[in-house]
Amino acid sequence: MQRISFQVSHPTLAALMDAAQRDDISVGQLLRDAVRRELHRRHATAKTPQRADERLVAGLATLLAPAFAEAESWSQLASLLRLRGHELRPAGGGLAVHHISDGRRICKASELGQAYSTLIRRFQSPFPGHSQRHLVERVLGDVSAGADHDEVLEPLAPTGTHPPPRASGLP
Repeated sequence: MQRISFQVSHPTLAALMDAAQRDDISVGQLLRDAVRRELHRRHATAKTPQRADERLVAGLATLLAPAFAEAESWSQLASLLRLRGHELRPAGGGLAVHHISDGRRICKASELGQAYSTLIRRFQSPFPGHSQRHLVERVLGDVSAGADHDEVLEPLAPTGTHPPPRASGLP
Protein backbone atom coordinates (compact mmCIF):
# COMPACT_ATOMS: atom_id res chain seq x y z
CA MET A 1 0.00 0.00 0.00
CA GLN A 2 1.06 3.55 -0.71
CA ARG A 3 0.02 6.49 1.46
CA ILE A 4 -1.59 9.50 -0.23
CA SER A 5 -3.10 12.60 1.28
CA PHE A 6 -5.34 15.40 0.11
CA GLN A 7 -7.49 18.10 1.62
CA VAL A 8 -11.27 18.22 1.81
CA SER A 9 -13.63 20.81 3.24
CA HIS A 10 -15.03 20.39 6.76
CA PRO A 11 -18.53 19.55 5.47
CA THR A 12 -17.09 16.89 3.13
CA LEU A 13 -15.04 15.35 5.92
CA ALA A 14 -18.11 15.28 8.17
CA ALA A 15 -20.11 13.54 5.44
CA LEU A 16 -17.28 11.01 4.90
CA MET A 17 -17.10 10.28 8.62
CA ASP A 18 -20.89 9.82 8.83
CA ALA A 19 -20.93 7.49 5.81
CA ALA A 20 -18.00 5.44 7.15
CA GLN A 21 -19.66 5.13 10.56
CA ARG A 22 -22.94 3.96 8.97
CA ASP A 23 -21.03 1.28 7.00
CA ASP A 24 -18.90 0.41 10.06
CA ILE A 25 -15.65 1.02 8.16
CA SER A 26 -12.86 3.57 8.33
CA VAL A 27 -12.86 6.75 6.25
CA GLY A 28 -9.76 5.37 4.54
CA GLN A 29 -11.61 2.18 3.53
CA LEU A 30 -14.58 4.23 2.33
CA LEU A 31 -12.26 6.29 0.12
CA ARG A 32 -10.37 3.22 -1.18
CA ASP A 33 -13.67 1.58 -2.11
CA ALA A 34 -14.91 4.76 -3.82
CA VAL A 35 -11.69 5.09 -5.84
CA ARG A 36 -11.83 1.40 -6.84
CA ARG A 37 -15.47 1.77 -8.00
CA GLU A 38 -14.66 4.93 -9.97
CA LEU A 39 -11.70 3.31 -11.70
CA HIS A 40 -13.82 0.29 -12.57
CA ARG A 41 -16.58 2.54 -13.91
CA ARG A 42 -14.13 4.49 -16.04
CA HIS A 43 -12.62 1.30 -17.41
CA ALA A 44 -16.06 -0.15 -18.20
CA THR A 45 -17.16 2.99 -20.06
CA ALA A 46 -13.85 3.71 -21.83
CA LYS A 47 -14.17 4.53 -25.49
CA THR A 48 -13.21 1.80 -27.89
CA PRO A 49 -11.16 2.94 -30.85
CA GLN A 50 -13.28 3.98 -33.79
CA ARG A 51 -12.33 1.86 -36.78
CA ALA A 52 -13.75 2.69 -40.15
CA ASP A 53 -14.97 0.00 -42.54
CA GLU A 54 -11.99 -1.23 -44.58
CA ARG A 55 -13.85 -1.04 -47.90
CA LEU A 56 -14.96 2.51 -47.15
CA VAL A 57 -11.41 3.50 -46.23
CA ALA A 58 -9.99 1.91 -49.41
CA GLY A 59 -12.47 3.81 -51.59
CA LEU A 60 -11.88 7.04 -49.74
CA ALA A 61 -8.11 6.61 -50.00
CA THR A 62 -8.48 6.31 -53.78
CA LEU A 63 -10.75 9.36 -53.96
CA LEU A 64 -8.56 11.58 -51.78
CA ALA A 65 -5.08 10.37 -52.84
CA PRO A 66 -4.74 13.00 -55.61
CA ALA A 67 -5.54 15.79 -53.14
CA PHE A 68 -2.91 14.58 -50.67
CA ALA A 69 -0.38 14.10 -53.50
CA GLU A 70 -0.91 17.53 -55.11
CA ALA A 71 -1.15 19.71 -52.01
CA GLU A 72 1.83 21.90 -51.14
CA SER A 73 0.30 23.50 -48.02
CA TRP A 74 -2.42 22.96 -45.45
CA SER A 75 -4.65 25.53 -47.15
CA GLN A 76 -4.19 23.93 -50.56
CA LEU A 77 -4.92 20.49 -49.09
CA ALA A 78 -8.08 21.86 -47.45
CA SER A 79 -9.24 23.30 -50.80
CA LEU A 80 -8.54 20.07 -52.69
CA LEU A 81 -10.32 17.96 -50.08
CA ARG A 82 -13.27 20.38 -50.03
CA LEU A 83 -13.69 19.88 -53.80
CA ARG A 84 -14.11 16.18 -53.05
CA GLY A 85 -16.62 16.83 -50.23
CA HIS A 86 -14.31 16.21 -47.29
CA GLU A 87 -12.27 18.05 -44.68
CA LEU A 88 -9.64 17.35 -42.05
CA ARG A 89 -10.16 18.11 -38.36
CA PRO A 90 -7.87 17.63 -35.35
CA ALA A 91 -8.53 14.35 -33.55
CA GLY A 92 -6.45 13.43 -30.52
CA GLY A 93 -2.83 13.37 -31.63
CA GLY A 94 -3.67 13.28 -35.32
CA LEU A 95 -6.27 14.19 -37.90
CA ALA A 96 -9.64 12.77 -38.92
CA VAL A 97 -11.45 12.96 -42.24
CA HIS A 98 -15.04 14.27 -42.10
CA HIS A 99 -17.84 14.73 -44.62
CA ILE A 100 -18.40 18.41 -45.30
CA SER A 101 -22.15 17.97 -45.86
CA ASP A 102 -23.03 16.67 -42.39
CA GLY A 103 -19.74 16.87 -40.45
CA ARG A 104 -19.74 13.11 -39.88
CA ARG A 105 -16.36 11.58 -39.02
CA ILE A 106 -15.31 8.91 -41.52
CA CYS A 107 -11.86 7.76 -40.42
CA LYS A 108 -8.46 8.84 -39.21
CA ALA A 109 -6.17 10.34 -41.83
CA SER A 110 -3.56 7.77 -40.84
CA GLU A 111 -5.96 5.01 -41.94
CA LEU A 112 -5.65 6.53 -45.41
CA GLY A 113 -1.86 6.38 -45.15
CA GLN A 114 -1.62 10.09 -44.29
CA ALA A 115 0.08 10.29 -40.89
CA TYR A 116 -0.11 13.68 -39.20
CA SER A 117 3.64 13.69 -38.48
CA THR A 118 4.39 13.11 -42.17
CA LEU A 119 2.12 15.98 -43.18
CA ILE A 120 3.72 18.27 -40.58
CA ARG A 121 7.14 17.49 -42.05
CA ARG A 122 5.90 17.98 -45.58
CA PHE A 123 4.19 21.32 -44.96
CA GLN A 124 6.74 22.43 -42.30
CA SER A 125 3.94 23.53 -39.99
CA PRO A 126 1.18 22.11 -37.80
CA PHE A 127 -2.40 21.71 -38.94
CA PRO A 128 -4.16 25.04 -38.26
CA GLY A 129 -5.78 24.96 -34.84
CA HIS A 130 -4.32 21.60 -33.76
CA SER A 131 -3.58 21.54 -30.03
CA GLN A 132 -0.88 18.83 -29.98
CA ARG A 133 2.14 21.17 -29.86
CA HIS A 134 4.52 18.59 -28.37
CA LEU A 135 4.28 16.42 -31.50
CA VAL A 136 4.77 19.42 -33.79
CA GLU A 137 7.85 20.59 -31.89
CA ARG A 138 9.33 17.09 -31.91
CA VAL A 139 8.72 16.56 -35.63
CA LEU A 140 9.86 19.99 -36.77
CA GLY A 141 12.77 19.89 -34.33
CA ASP A 142 13.91 16.61 -35.89
CA VAL A 143 13.60 18.12 -39.36
CA SER A 144 15.63 21.20 -38.45
CA ALA A 145 18.34 18.98 -36.97
CA GLY A 146 18.47 16.94 -40.17
CA ALA A 147 17.58 13.69 -38.41
CA ASP A 148 16.80 10.58 -40.40
CA HIS A 149 13.11 9.74 -39.92
CA ASP A 150 13.31 6.17 -41.15
CA GLU A 151 15.32 4.82 -38.25
CA VAL A 152 14.79 1.21 -37.22
CA LEU A 153 14.95 0.26 -33.58
CA GLU A 154 15.78 -3.23 -32.36
CA PRO A 155 13.46 -4.66 -29.70
CA LEU A 156 14.76 -4.65 -26.15
CA ALA A 157 15.44 -7.94 -24.40
CA PRO A 158 12.95 -8.68 -21.60
CA THR A 159 14.01 -7.38 -18.20
CA GLY A 160 16.43 -9.69 -16.44
CA THR A 161 17.66 -11.41 -19.59
CA HIS A 162 20.87 -10.85 -21.43
CA PRO A 163 21.79 -11.67 -25.00
CA PRO A 164 23.95 -14.79 -25.42
CA PRO A 165 27.69 -14.08 -25.31
CA ARG A 166 29.40 -13.62 -28.66
CA ALA A 167 31.94 -16.12 -29.80
CA SER A 168 35.37 -14.59 -29.47
CA GLY A 169 36.89 -16.56 -32.30
CA LEU A 170 39.39 -18.11 -29.91
CA PRO A 171 39.69 -21.93 -29.78
